[in-house]
Amino acid sequence: MTALNSDDSPVYIRLRGTIAAGILRGDYGAGDQLPSVRAFAAEHGANPLTVAKAYQSFQDDGYVEVRRGVGMFVLPGAAERLRIAERETFVGVHWPRIRDHIALLGLDAGDLLERA
Repeated sequence: MTALNSDDSPVYIRLRGTIAAGILRGDYGAGDQLPSVRAFAAEHGANPLTVAKAYQSFQDDGYVEVRRGVGMFVLPGAAERLRIAERETFVGVHWPRIRDHIALLGLDAGDLLERA
């Protein structure tokens, strides 16, 4: 599950990507509380159960912890571990498809990098 998901990904995966991007950007640092499930759902027009599923996946992966009656908090080292996981996903899954698409279209990778 990655922060770089396509529009055809399941909603909870896209929401997870939004949260992951926030952690990677530093919007949510170690010790910070994530928005409540209801608040995040309202902000993104999602079902609270779908947001809860996305949040649960972060808890299962050890990036956040739940403090009963208080909320969900980002654990120390979560951003670094998440960045490593995202890099592995990018290099192992996304990059081969991007590289193949570049070759299929006859584009020059150097020219593309200069445009960035």
